[in-house]
Amino acid sequence: MPRDEAVDPVVRYMYDRKYGDRDPVAQPGTESGTPGDWEPVFALVPDVFEHAVRGFALYQSPDRLLSPLLRELAQARVGWACGSQFVYSQHCKMLRQSGASEQQVADLPHWTVSEAYSHLERAVLSYADCIAFDHGRVPDELFAALQRSLSDEEILELTYITALYAMHAVMSRALRTEFDDRAEPVTEVPAPEGYAPRPRPPFRLPPRDPKP
Repeated sequence: MPRDEAVDPVVRYMYDRKYGDRDPVAQPGTESGTPGDWEPVFALVPDVFEHAVRGFALYQSPDRLLSPLLRELAQARVGWACGSQFVYSQHCKMLRQSGASEQQVADLPHWTVSEAYSHLERAVLSYADCIAFDHGRVPDELFAALQRSLSDEEILELTYITALYAMHAVMSRALRTEFDDRAEPVTEVPAPEGYAPRPRPPFRLPPRDPKP
């Protein structure tokens, strides 16, 4: 949606906040280096846009009990697990802002063999994987590990925010917004020029030599 067609007040507010006087369609791009097409795409349905933006305000609210570091660990990991370059990349940056070390950021794709995380951080990362890979099926022992360190309220916040960003990761890939506007990585590799399969006889493997 171009700026001159955006009449919804929430859409206008977010365009002004992120793009200043620019039209994000005619002059795309953001300060953080993304293509900047998330807002113009979601603005096509203003109440959906507002719902999504309120979700951003909710998870960053000072009323949250969950540690920002734990929250961003889960958000970045679920972005990676869902295959969203956009969610993963943006929340790696926010993870650093929340106090994570460069080693913790670098080890996210292979956290299971990393020593960069505390016991609680590993439980949070495992929980994010359960949400992304197992669609919310969580072993009782893992949930008990979270309960030993987090309140029920913190666990609910962790669950909601992580699942919310699994949704954003999937939507970003489906709509090819931002860094998820990428070519399909799994394609047929062309055969050499001039290649034509030649007829082959049926497989008839030779008999094995009898064992001595």
